[in-house]
Amino acid sequence: MLSNRMFTSFSNNLLRKKLHHFLCRKQSSTFLMRTLSSSSYQDDGEDTSYRNNNGVHLDMKSFFNPTDEHYQLREMVKTFVEREVEPQANEYNKTETLNLPLLKSLGDLGLLGLTIPTTYDGSGMDATASVIVHEELSYSDPAFCLSYLAHSILLCNNLNVNGSTEQKEMFLPQVCSGEKIGGMCMSEPSAGTDVLGMKSKAVYDESMDGFILNGNKMWITNGTLDGNDTGDIFLVYARTGNDRMDLTQFVVENGMEGFKLGQKIEDKLGMRASCTAELVFENVFIPNSHVVGQVNQATICMMRNLEIERVTLAAMAIGIARRCIDEMVSYSMERSAFGKSTIEFGQIQKAISESYAEYMAGRSYVYAVANGLDLMSNGNGLDADGVKLYSAKMAKNVADRCIQVMGGYGYVGEYKVERLWRDAKLLEIGGGTNESHHKNMIRDLKKMGNKLM
Repeated sequence: MLSNRMFTSFSNNLLRKKLHHFLCRKQSSTFLMRTLSSSSYQDDGEDTSYRNNNGVHLDMKSFFNPTDEHYQLREMVKTFVEREVEPQANEYNKTETLNLPLLKSLGDLGLLGLTIPTTYDGSGMDATASVIVHEELSYSDPAFCLSYLAHSILLCNNLNVNGSTEQKEMFLPQVCSGEKIGGMCMSEPSAGTDVLGMKSKAVYDESMDGFILNGNKMWITNGTLDGNDTGDIFLVYARTGNDRMDLTQFVVENGMEGFKLGQKIEDKLGMRASCTAELVFENVFIPNSHVVGQVNQATICMMRNLEIERVTLAAMAIGIARRCIDEMVSYSMERSAFGKSTIEFGQIQKAISESYAEYMAGRSYVYAVANGLDLMSNGNGLDADGVKLYSAKMAKNVADRCIQVMGGYGYVGEYKVERLWRDAKLLEIGGGTNESHHKNMIRDLKKMGNKLM
């Protein structure tokens, strides 16, 4: 994999071509076509507004777009979100269904395999690129972004980091293209934060030269794509030994005998356009070719992938907060009370200004972590926990202020912010509860003693 901030422009050139082709097929507006062919998408030359001739960063924008490729990626995804994601968000949230065709279309753009090497039909980008995409998608539809995260990070990136060459060749092209959509199975009905307490068990059968998997997994994003069947492919953690740490990771595919949908989780508070399910494994035979990594050694795989999961969940919080601030400013400039715009009142100014300061603090933390994160490394837990702990609460609070600023209009679905408020709450639970982050961070800080910078 190309290291952070060192990838070439090849992948982004390919992404630009894919996005242009996709939008042309969708009969996009002349404005969008002009956007794609504008100077910000040219392949040659430095963006001088971002760095000087020596490559030194000159302003805040370059911190959030460390290279021209990052900036171009952001602009492309913004265009796609405005054109394709924003118009459908409310409808799919109301019906509690996943816009599967739209999710698959991200494969056409090269975004499903964003961090996967080009060898396996991915785009070969880094953690910062992934953060950019999650921020931009969540600006319009956090639920749709959550399904994207489950597929691109929990499945694709996980398999790329931990799988064998043969497994990558077998599975990655299908999941990068969107031919198959899936996720990762870790939590269980009685094992959430205490993930090492999982009870799903895989026993090796010498006569069959493979494992027999039994158990239940709960709260699985993309566990079902239509409410009737399982998703296409999953990375599943199960106990394979007697020690608490003896976990192994397996590839389980739709159609394997004994693998079935338990239930689609209905009537969630938020993230309604992302399908959540319970999955059941009853004597599912897992061939050796589907064992990811070494037997009994999957705990390190789990912890490594949790780091990038938490950073991208934090990026989702940044997208939610940014949208809410935009909505607050827009509404309060237009809304008049007592003869002047409500943005002129001190109470409204306090809500907006504090929200912006907190948002910028969170955004800076997210990109500081992402810009230095090597996706092949582990041991980055302190700030992966910290950035999600701060950003999730920040987004929820900003969304709450936004509703307050907009009053009754903020409370109804037409104005979108009540959906963002509901979606934001999940970020304090999924991918690690606030309480688990507290525990993990104190553990790591105790190890550091008095050596904090």
